[in-house]
Amino acid sequence: MRPLLRGPAGNDDEESSDSTPLLPGARQTEAAPVCCSARYNLAILAFCGFFVLYALRVNLSVALVDMVDSNTTLTDNRTSKECAEHSAPIKVHHNHTGKKYKWDAETQGWILGSFFYGYIVTQIPGGYIASRVGGKLLLGLGILGTSVFTLFTPLAADLGVVTLVVLRALEGLGEGVTFPAMHAMWSSWAPPLERSKLLTISYAGAQLGTVISLPLSGIICYYMNWTYVFYLFGIVGIVWFILWMWIVSDTPETHKTISHYEKEYIVSSLKNQLSSQKVVPWGSILKSLPLWAIVVAHFSYNWSFYTLLTLLPTYMKEILRFNVQENGFLSALPYFGCWLCMILCGQAADYLRVKWNFSTISVRRIFSLIGMVGPAVFLVAAGFIGCDYSLAVAFLTISTTLGGFASSGFSINHLDIAPSYAGILLGITNTFATIPGMTGPIIAKSLTPDNTIREWQTVFCIAAAINVFGAIFFTLFAKGEVQSWALSDHHGHRN
Repeated sequence: MRPLLRGPAGNDDEESSDSTPLLPGARQTEAAPVCCSARYNLAILAFCGFFVLYALRVNLSVALVDMVDSNTTLTDNRTSKECAEHSAPIKVHHNHTGKKYKWDAETQGWILGSFFYGYIVTQIPGGYIASRVGGKLLLGLGILGTSVFTLFTPLAADLGVVTLVVLRALEGLGEGVTFPAMHAMWSSWAPPLERSKLLTISYAGAQLGTVISLPLSGIICYYMNWTYVFYLFGIVGIVWFILWMWIVSDTPETHKTISHYEKEYIVSSLKNQLSSQKVVPWGSILKSLPLWAIVVAHFSYNWSFYTLLTLLPTYMKEILRFNVQENGFLSALPYFGCWLCMILCGQAADYLRVKWNFSTISVRRIFSLIGMVGPAVFLVAAGFIGCDYSLAVAFLTISTTLGGFASSGFSINHLDIAPSYAGILLGITNTFATIPGMTGPIIAKSLTPDNTIREWQTVFCIAAAINVFGAIFFTLFAKGEVQSWALSDHHGHRN
């Protein structure tokens, strides 16, 4: 028999209390088959939903290039001359039928940033509502609302900047409930020893949505016009909503086609982890150090994630000087690596717990450390290799790819410490984690007034330092067992 492997930090009492996946002496129910199972059908549909969600989120950043009159942005051209032009422009027939708007760089910044002002508002309310009424309808309506608003983007642009900013903020309100609602659903659907697999499958859709929508939006703008970017993704979102409402149920007990064996397997695996108390223990939640460990890690991780998500195309265009069509594909490459890493890490994390008897906290710490320190190292390296295009793309791709490890680390730790309140906990952590999306790019822009490589090195080093700090804080203070305040009888159960 293989020896129990300890986590990278913590005392013996903590490790021994979190060393086995089930209650001591409890009989482990054999896992229900994966093929055609209701829980994996839910994961796949959620994957498609988050694919659509991120496509709806990032398509504007590509379409905006075609929406703005190039003469307006000519004076805002900040392309650095430190690196040589990477290649000659690709000669492609560019469709010019889409309407152009005279929006300066500041106006464009408000349009892109307005999404987060809506997104941050509905995080905690979304988690609370999902815990009361279930996540199915809330998640479905969140994506449906975002899809419908997206269809009206061309009309809003015609009506003026203020209308478009308000519309994007409304889209943010819709998307804000989605992650907390999904976490709330998984609290009833994900057996403890399958959490990493199921959650990484569902949330990996966000990465693939970024991978596909960035170049696809660029292609649509080139060969059709920018309005079709919003029409296409908006319609796809509505189709997804219909399938979601038809196939999915809030809990295994209410699912119409789930097998009896699978339902019993899921319910029995969670029966000692869920709370029946109706009142949310807000005081205990806000005083929970393990929760604040997730908050710090989530904030730190998102600082570099959002910095790259919003500024990587700019860095490639203005510093490395890739042309626009190359930029679309190369900007998406890091997120393809992250998507692949998330899927593989979910499988690996649960394998370590089931086959090698790793404790929950050991797995969460290991994957968080790799998923945060690893990206920091390669992010700094990318800033110090100068104009070496291939190395820069390679390092940025490796950095973002390694970030996929965190999806089996702090990202799902909410379900370990308080499955009954996982949606609320994610709402809290994601509220703080949205702040980097609002402030990170602004700070990065202020640090690069002359757009030099040295200035960008500072941006990358700050993001890396924040990432490392978050990884260390999580390692020191995270927990892997259900907290006493999250159980009806206040007796902590170790998972």
